[in-house]
Amino acid sequence: MSVERGLDHAVPSAALPRKLAEILRPELASLSAEIVDEIRATIPAYARPLDGPYGRSIRAGVEYAITLFVAQIADPRASKEQSHEVHHRLGQNEMREGRSLDTLQSAYRVGARVSWRRIMRVGRRAGLSSAVMSQLADAMLAFMDELASVALDGYLEAKARTAGALDTWRRRLLGVLLEVPAAPPKAIAELAQLTGWVVPEQASPIAVQSPLNGRARRHATLDSDVLAELDSAEPCIVVPGAVNGARMATLQAALPNCRLSVGPCVPLASLADSLRWARRTLVLADRGRIAAERVLRAEEHLAALLVHSDGALTELLRTRLFAPLAEMTDKQQDRLLETLRAWLDSQANVVEIAERLQVHPQTVRYRMRQLQATFGELLRDPAARFEMELVLRAATPERPHAELPWPTPLKSTSVVPASRRPSSCEGAKSRR
Repeated sequence: MSVERGLDHAVPSAALPRKLAEILRPELASLSAEIVDEIRATIPAYARPLDGPYGRSIRAGVEYAITLFVAQIADPRASKEQSHEVHHRLGQNEMREGRSLDTLQSAYRVGARVSWRRIMRVGRRAGLSSAVMSQLADAMLAFMDELASVALDGYLEAKARTAGALDTWRRRLLGVLLEVPAAPPKAIAELAQLTGWVVPEQASPIAVQSPLNGRARRHATLDSDVLAELDSAEPCIVVPGAVNGARMATLQAALPNCRLSVGPCVPLASLADSLRWARRTLVLADRGRIAAERVLRAEEHLAALLVHSDGALTELLRTRLFAPLAEMTDKQQDRLLETLRAWLDSQANVVEIAERLQVHPQTVRYRMRQLQATFGELLRDPAARFEMELVLRAATPERPHAELPWPTPLKSTSVVPASRRPSSCEGAKSRR
């Protein structure tokens, strides 16, 4: 709904004989007065005296319209800018005066009717052909539609800027920004113009978590360029550009006692993904997978987000990899998995493992013999070691197998290296 929308409607005045401008120009002053009188006579909302700024605005709109129409006949390149500005303001004024959209559109229809009535009289007097009159009618009607469109934009813009409506439009804009698939740039631009929001190239979404899952209450004014939806079940904010220290301080002051999870700064088309990562970061903090700080930044936990992106898949991988541990006690599992994690992290350096675990190197060698006896060839397979590390990083640091109940022991406890492990379909074939 932009003011420039009217520019897309080409007025076919280039096809009209330029001498028509000379014929119509003397009619402008009286035609303007006739249009204003007809509008006041036929539309009750305009029957009031046209004194003061309001009356001057109405008359200026009519005069600019018919003057521009004739000017375009004389020179199709004549600028529309000033006339469009006048009619855009006219639409805004109509909304502020409390008139309906139908009333505004009716005024343009009256203007078109009166103009065509005058053109018919002038055309007959000047002996214009029916073909030229038809072209003139098409040009005039298209031109009036164009100006009505510009005024409509002004009307809607003023309506959007009223106190209650502005918040509604801003929330709608936020919703459009977070649509999946991404909304067309034109739809974003139109809503942004209604709200006065300057569309950035990139933005940062922020997931808001209120205390005890209560509503996020705003205790201070958010910056005018911040879009917020704080009343939903999953409150969020969108900030143009990156969230720097000063911006974050303002947000924390506005939303005290709330945890804020900042998604990566991304192009607008990727905002929904970034917000999803920010919300997932909150989940990981709640589950103790990452430190539960007041301000979280998803870009600092991308690896954790990736590892925890599919819990069911991680569980399946863990079941296949660590089935040989199923019959061990929790203490035995803890000790071996702790050692395995340290072994993977330190690239099998016994001294470093001992320092990490705060045990004697001989103890590490003993445990490694246990791991070797348990997993065999799996420890020498790079793909299997990578899978092991993924699963271990998906578990809590305090207890690697916590929240991951061990399955019923498999029929066969032999462990096949990942690089030579059959797929599910191959396994099914072999069992037939």
